[in-house]
Amino acid sequence: MIDPQDVPGAEPDSRWSMPRGLIVILGLAALVVTVAGIEVAASILAPVFLALMLTVAVHPLPVWLHRKGVPAWLATIAAIVVVNGILVVLVLSLALSVAQLATLLPQYADDFTSLIDSAQSFLNSHGVNSSSAQTMLSQVDYTKAFGFVDGILQAMLGIFSNLLFLAALLLFMAVDGSSYGSRMSIVTRMRPDIATALSAFSLGTRKYLVVTTVFGLIVAVIDTGALWALGIPLPILWGLLSFITNYIPNVGFVLGLVPPALLALLQGGPGLMLTVIVVYSVINVIIQSVIQPKFVGDAVGLSVTFTFLSLVFWTWILGPLGAILAIPLTLMAKALLIDIDPSTRWVNTILSDSPTPTPTAPATTPTAPRHEKEEP
Repeated sequence: MIDPQDVPGAEPDSRWSMPRGLIVILGLAALVVTVAGIEVAASILAPVFLALMLTVAVHPLPVWLHRKGVPAWLATIAAIVVVNGILVVLVLSLALSVAQLATLLPQYADDFTSLIDSAQSFLNSHGVNSSSAQTMLSQVDYTKAFGFVDGILQAMLGIFSNLLFLAALLLFMAVDGSSYGSRMSIVTRMRPDIATALSAFSLGTRKYLVVTTVFGLIVAVIDTGALWALGIPLPILWGLLSFITNYIPNVGFVLGLVPPALLALLQGGPGLMLTVIVVYSVINVIIQSVIQPKFVGDAVGLSVTFTFLSLVFWTWILGPLGAILAIPLTLMAKALLIDIDPSTRWVNTILSDSPTPTPTAPATTPTAPRHEKEEP
C-alpha cells in the first residue's frame, strides 16, 4: 500500500488522530483538574495574580523613565516604590476605617431596635398580624445586620492580608520586568503569534486598570462629597469602599452602597436611605455604565454576559480578590487559551461585546510540483 505522503505533490493527511469529540472531553477534563488545582492553591495564587496585574499596570513607568535617561536600576526602584506605596496607603486606610467603624456601630444598637419596633407597629396598624411576618422581624438581629457590613470591609481588607508576600512578589516581578522588552523582541522573532497574544493581554489589562482606577477615583470623590453633605458618618471610608468595588464589574457599586444606605436608614429613616440609594445609583450608572465604557473601548472586548460569568467564576475560585481581578484574569486566560492560536481566535467573535470578523490567513494555491529534467 502506497503512503500518500510518499507521493510527490500529495496533500498530507489532515484528519484528527482521534475523534474530535474525545478531544473536547479530554480538554474539559483537563480544565476541571486545572480549576480544582487553582482553587486549592488560591491562597498562594491569588497574591501572585494581584502582583502580576500590578506589575503590568506600572510597567510603562520604568520604560518612560529609562527613555528620559534614568538608569534602568533606578527606574525599576521607582516602579517598586510607587506600587508598594499605593498598597501601603490603601491597606492603612482600610485598617483605620475598619477600626473607626468598630467603635461607631455599637452606638446604633438602640436605633436598630427602635427601627424594628416601628416596623412591627406599622404592620399591626395596617392589619398585618400574621405570625410569619412578626417572626421574621423578631429574628432580625443587630449583630447579623451589621455583621454583613463588617464582613464586606473585612473581605476587602483580607485581600491585602498577606502584604509581606505580596511586596516580595512585586519586588521580584519588577526586577524581571526590566528585561521584558528584550525578551518580547526575541519571542516576536521566534513565535509571533504568542508575542501578539501576550502584547494584547498586557495592553488590554493596562488600559482597563488605568481607566477603572481613574473613574474609581472620580466616583469615590463624588460619593464622599455626597455622603458628607447628607451627614452620613465615615464618608471617607465609604468613598474608599466605592473606589475598591469599582473594580468589580456589574455588581460592584451595590456592595459599596449597602453600608452607607444602612447607616442612613438608622440615622435618618427611610427617606434618607432612599436619598443615598438614588444618589449612588445616579452617580454610578452615569459614570460606570455610560461614560466609562466609552473610554475603555475595545480594551476588554467581552460581552456583558461573559463578564458577569467571569465575575462569578473567579470569585468562586479565588474569593474576594477574584471578584476584583475578574476582568484581567479573564483577559489572561483568553490570551493563553484563545488568542495564542490563530485557529481558535474565532471564539473571540462569540465572547466579544461587538463582534467583528476574525481575520484569516490568505489562502494559498498549491502549485504543481516541478520536475527537473533528467540528465542524459
